[in-house]
Order: sequence, then structure tokens, then C-alpha cells
Amino acid sequence: MHTNYYFLRQLAPALKPHLVGLKLMECFSQDRDELVLVFAHARGKVNFYRPFFIKATLRPDFSGLLFPETIQRARINSVDLFENLYDQPVIDVRSFLNERCLAITLEGGFTLLFKFFGNRPNLLIFSDDAVIDLFNNKLAADTQLVLSALNRPLDQSWEAYQQSGFDHRKPFPTFGKLVNAYLEEKGINEKDESGKWDLIQETVRQLEQPRFYLTTFQHKPALSLLLYGEPIRQEFTDPLEASNRFFASFMGQNTLEREKGEALRLLEKRLKRTKASIDANLQRLIGLDESVKNEEVANILMANLHQIPESPGARSPEVVELEDFYRNKPIKIKLKTDLSPQKNAEHYYRKAKNEKIETGILQEQIENRELEVQQLQKQIDLIQPVESLRELRKYLKKNPINEEKAADGTAPLFKQVMHEGFVILIGRNSKNNDLLTQQYAYKDDLWLHARDVPGSHVVIKYKAGKTFPKTVIERAAELAAWYSKRRTDSLCPVIYTPKKFVRKPKGLAAGQVKVEKEEVILVVPKDEGLLKTA
Repeated sequence: MHTNYYFLRQLAPALKPHLVGLKLMECFSQDRDELVLVFAHARGKVNFYRPFFIKATLRPDFSGLLFPETIQRARINSVDLFENLYDQPVIDVRSFLNERCLAITLEGGFTLLFKFFGNRPNLLIFSDDAVIDLFNNKLAADTQLVLSALNRPLDQSWEAYQQSGFDHRKPFPTFGKLVNAYLEEKGINEKDESGKWDLIQETVRQLEQPRFYLTTFQHKPALSLLLYGEPIRQEFTDPLEASNRFFASFMGQNTLEREKGEALRLLEKRLKRTKASIDANLQRLIGLDESVKNEEVANILMANLHQIPESPGARSPEVVELEDFYRNKPIKIKLKTDLSPQKNAEHYYRKAKNEKIETGILQEQIENRELEVQQLQKQIDLIQPVESLRELRKYLKKNPINEEKAADGTAPLFKQVMHEGFVILIGRNSKNNDLLTQQYAYKDDLWLHARDVPGSHVVIKYKAGKTFPKTVIERAAELAAWYSKRRTDSLCPVIYTPKKFVRKPKGLAAGQVKVEKEEVILVVPKDEGLLKTA
């Protein structure tokens, strides 16, 4: 929580008395993802008078602020930054409503803004309301930020909570992973609506008047505003001291701790996801068992064909009410108006056949996932006691746990996997889908998408002189199904076609396309964690 909104709102007023009245004397970088800001009352011949240092780490995988007593600047490989702001006095330090930003305001209308947005942290320089410079210029979208628009009012009332379907993540997106895990441990999912709301309000009160705890969360050092995590290493009342001790603890992890923690985090993530899949399949099985069977509906229709009236201009009415002789009560049955009653019964018989297939697949999936749970738990139990880096690496080499095999060594624009020598590309979001389909897919590539629902575009790259094997198409279809709104379905129809039959007419929204010719394959959604690469 060291870059969480609730921590930054405590850090800003604590920083203010240290900085207001000082001048920005120097800003430099001696590492690609780090910079140092030096504030002081005056500039001496050799040193600064009563300096205050801020060291900012702005890596995609970790960002944060350190407030060291002193910093020795290297004589080489050190670059001065933002020299036009030197000698400007600090007049304010502030945070922003429901946002992960911290601003240091200088005279002359300039603002230094630390932005801690996920894997896109940065330092932005504003003149009044507009961005005039960036630390990381690769994050070009940051130039579009407007300082006065950073405050983010949210409706966090009981009414908004009700409208969210009692999902606290929607009105309280600022909680983050640690707070959400704390709420789960406190039993929020087992409480009624009123009990959930009381717990949320009590948690907010703690976050707004916190103490600070150096703890461990998901096998990494963490800074918490709640008494949560194991073990609690230290407790603080000063946010600057808390930030410094957390920073030192996180950076002080040895190689064994980092690699072991990463392996355990990945395994526990897969374990949680696998258990959730089992629960979803069990709920689906219960639903199938408790609902009226399609075969029963078909039998009821066949036994009452003479009672189904004809509708003007149609072969069958939209809905017919008949006697359910299985339960001795009336039942309303939806019919296809363009089919005769007998053909409607045949339609339900076909659905009954698929229903039986689905039940079998669900049971098979549950068995496979239960076995996977046992295997994942066994791996966790074997890794936890390991105390040697050599032993850990030896085990991981024999038992790799990576979820995805990249098609190449680069950081890909798209999710990339290999199967039987074929590269499969998966879009990450709507705009990324457009990029994949319009710029990175060629006419002979095979394009796939879950039918009739939002989801990722999936492309199998063409290999000269080779046809696409059925097994590769099936695997790509499983991924297309997984990365769609049908992820939790036991069976999902996926369309596939050569890319040359996929067009994007002008005016369609991001990610939307028109498919002129298609084939359909029915698959079980499977994620990349179950993908066997070859």
C-alpha cells in the first residue's frame, strides 16, 4: 500500500513541513528507472544547506519513494534533469482524491507530480494545468493528463453500493489487493448486505486514521495501513519512516527470497483460480440437475402436439403452456415460431444430447481440476521449506511452473504462446485487438473469436506450405474461449476464418470487426496455464 491513495493522503501532509520553504536545488538520475530530487534552503560552495532528499524508484514492477538522510552522487553516469526548475521554492505538497498521485507545487505555476499507476509510474512536470516534461518519455499518454482533472470524486454511498450489486470493488476501487484480501479474511463474502457495509465502513475508518505496519503479503514485504499480513515486523506512526523502512526491506530481499516468493505467488494464484473453476463447474452442475431437463421438455411437447395451437403467420406460437406430467403442474415452453411443434420437440432433443455431453465434460473438468489442486498444493508444500537457492533452482528446472511460453524473448505486444510449432497471438484489450487484427495479422493467418460475446482476438500465424493442424485450431479456440465472456461456460462456440475474411468498416468501435465467412468449433475454455507447449 506504499503507493495506495490512502497512504499518499497521509504522506502528503507529513511531507509538507519538511519541504515548504525549501528550493529545488538539483534533480538527477544515475539509473534508468530512478531519480533523485534535492531540496534545500540555500546552495553553498560545496554542499547544500540543510538538504532534504527524495529518491524515486519508477520501475514497471516496483515504484516508491525513499527519504534518505544523504545521497552520494556518482561522478559518472549521472544526468541532470529539469534544470529550468532549479531554485524554485516549494509552496505546497498535496495528494489527489481517490488517485495514486503526489504533487510538489513550486512557485511560478510549476508542479512535480509523482504518478503511481500500476506498471506505468512516472514523474510529470506541469506548468499550470499542462504537462511540459516527463521523466519517462516512453509513456507518451502521460502528456495528455490535466492537473486539475486528477481529483476523482466517487459515489461511495450505501445507494451506490446497492447499485453495484453489493460488490465493494466498484465504489471502492482504491482499496487494492491488500485491503480486499483483508476484507475476505474478515468474512465479507459470508455476511449479509448490512454486515458487509458495516465492515467496509469500519475498514475505511481505519484507512483514514491509520497506523503503518511493515508486514508480509503474498510472500513479499508490504506496507499496510491495516493490521494484516504475517508476520507483522514493525509498526510506525510516521509515514516517512514507514516508507523508508519498507523501501529498505523490499530492496534488501536476497535472491532466494525473491525467486522463492515469485514461485509461491504464481502457484497460489493458479491454485486459487483452479478452485474457483471447480466451484463454477459445481454450480453449473447443480443448476443443470435442478432445472427442467431439455429431454423432459421434448417429451412433454411430443405428448401434447395436438394441444399446441397454430399462430397466424407462424408454424408455432412463441410460448405454449402445457401440463408437466413429471411435476404435476403447468409449464411454459418457449418455441421457435418458424418450426412446427414436432420440429421444436426435435430441437429440444438435440439440446438434451448437448446437455448430457456438457454434464460429462463438467464432471471430467472437476476431476481434472481436483487433481490439479492436489499437484499445485504438493508443489507449494515442497517449495516452502527450501532454504538453498541452488536447491530451489534445481527443483524449478525439473518442475517448471511458468504459465506461458513466449514465442520469442521480447516483451510482446500481445500474449504469445507456441503450440506444435505454431505461434498463437492473443489480444489484450479492445484497442490491442484492433492492432493485432489490422496491423499484425496477414491474409493467410487464421483468426478466431468466441461467438457472439466480447473477447480477445486470437490469431494463429501462417507457416509457409503448412496447413493449420486441427489440434492447433482447437487449442487456439480454447484460448479464445478463455479470454472471453464465456470463460466460465463448460462449452463455448468459437468462430475461425482466414484473416482475409475479417474487415473493419469505418465507424465500428474499438475491437469490433465484420466477418464475411466463418466456421465454428465447440471447445472447453482453457487458459494458458493448461496449455502444453511444443
